Amino acid sequence: MSDDAAEPEESTIASGDDGALVEVVHAQGHENVTAEHVSTLEFTSDDFLTPAGDCILAVEADRVPADFDDAFLDACRAHGATITATIEAAGHAHEVIGRGHPDFSFENERSHVIRTSDYVDDRTVMVGATGAAADVDRDLVAVLADGADATLTLEVDPA
Repeated sequence: MSDDAAEPEESTIASGDDGALVEVVHAQGHENVTAEHVSTLEFTSDDFLTPAGDCILAVEADRVPADFDDAFLDACRAHGATITATIEAAGHAHEVIGRGHPDFSFENERSHVIRTSDYVDDRTVMVGATGAAADVDRDLVAVLADGADATLTLEVDPA
């Protein structure tokens, strides 16, 4: 068995069967994950999490918005783009659907933030989301609080 199989790809953009573009982020759960925030959900590349970070589901993300492929970014900025975020850990999964926005910059080098609102900053990867951290399945939150490996898959269908 090769050691290469365990390392994440530098760029994980792929095209889905329906023409959607996909970016995959690998991260780690953390003992301070509470997932109580009612309007945002976040993955961060930081290697720590304080109890105040109640929107953060995972730390040590191996990729940040600034790493995303230009084709993915352009698709997310398209009018009418639908974005699906799937969070997976230890056999549990949770899906959030939202939309893109023409003002997305994808310049942040620390965090991916999914928002139920229409607010956009350099961390925002989705607006108008169908849920936030507080809506995530509690069994998934529990395994993340136990430090499980986590995957955030972002798929954009550029309308």
